[in-house]
Amino acid sequence: MMTDREGLPLAVRAAEKDDVPRILELVAHSRSIMRANGNHVQWDGYPGADLIGSDIEQGIGHVVTLDEVAVGYFALLLDPEPTYAYIEEGQWLDDTTPYGTIHRLACAEGVHGIAQCAFAWSEAQCASVRVDTHKSNHIMLHIFQRHGYTRCGVVYMRDGTPREAYQKMLYPMVNAGLKRYVEREILPRYNHFDQAHRLDHVQVVMAQSMELAGHYPELNPDMVYTIAAYHDTGVVEGRERHHLVSGRIVREDAELRKWFSPEEIETIAQAVEDHRASSSSEPRSLYGRIVAEADRDIEPLTIIRRTVQYGLSNYPDLDSEAQWQRTLQHLNEKYAEGGYLKLYIPQSRNARQLEKLRELIHDTDRLHELVRHLMLIC
Repeated sequence: MMTDREGLPLAVRAAEKDDVPRILELVAHSRSIMRANGNHVQWDGYPGADLIGSDIEQGIGHVVTLDEVAVGYFALLLDPEPTYAYIEEGQWLDDTTPYGTIHRLACAEGVHGIAQCAFAWSEAQCASVRVDTHKSNHIMLHIFQRHGYTRCGVVYMRDGTPREAYQKMLYPMVNAGLKRYVEREILPRYNHFDQAHRLDHVQVVMAQSMELAGHYPELNPDMVYTIAAYHDTGVVEGRERHHLVSGRIVREDAELRKWFSPEEIETIAQAVEDHRASSSSEPRSLYGRIVAEADRDIEPLTIIRRTVQYGLSNYPDLDSEAQWQRTLQHLNEKYAEGGYLKLYIPQSRNARQLEKLRELIHDTDRLHELVRHLMLIC
């Protein structure tokens, strides 16, 4: 049970028609907080009584209560959100798992833990949750990130205005104790790596690994999850041999013996070692092929951005022209025809994305313009 800062219990129940006046008060307060923090775009007359009433009629409106008093409101949609069908500047973590969407989160003044309660309750109902907000809603963006949501790109509302889109995968098929350990002890390590190997990257690899593993029911989902979570931990000792260091970290982690046999741990370690795209040999197992494929994450803009970020982080003395040449050389060596990148899983979405990236690599004028822009904002 969630509690506010003073230890009083927060709960969630279905919203009722009699709650509408109170919900509108919560909306008005949340709107005032947005305005006070520089967000003058969202919630101009939204959401109104008609929309809240419609939420309640559909059974998707919920209130967060404190001592039976409504202190928060949110809608949880379990049907696909139409405005999420198209996304720019990235891609959703997972395209196949049914998801819930949280909309219209509103909170009372002076009560803490409302967003955490709404998120936790929603996550208990879904295998995946998606959310969005305007880029000027800094409070909500911070809440998304604090609760483990990954930025996926930009979506557009029905009126054409852009929103920052986030997603979180819950992996209900994975052992709960293993998930708690990974989330508390392993994933935070990525916050200290270079920008190309940060938490958002490993979350994408985990989601893609689990999606690909769905095509192979003979695989152990706990092993797939663990391989993806550990695959870049070796970056702590540098990038050059990080895949081998990651394998060593797996073998030396005594906690993993709670969930895996020695043979399974060795398979996990080998798969982690085999994930690197520049490896001269193919992965030794299907587990290795899956994480290697998931690690490709071939979204053209994301790949180019990560390449630029790596150059800026690791070669800060290079001028803009040298950074451009380094970026171009890397993209050609890895992703162009004859490059060392290998694709292993035919069901992966990487094949069609690779063709889009190659078109961009061949259009050097357009690519150069994009790289110059990224060097200014990264």
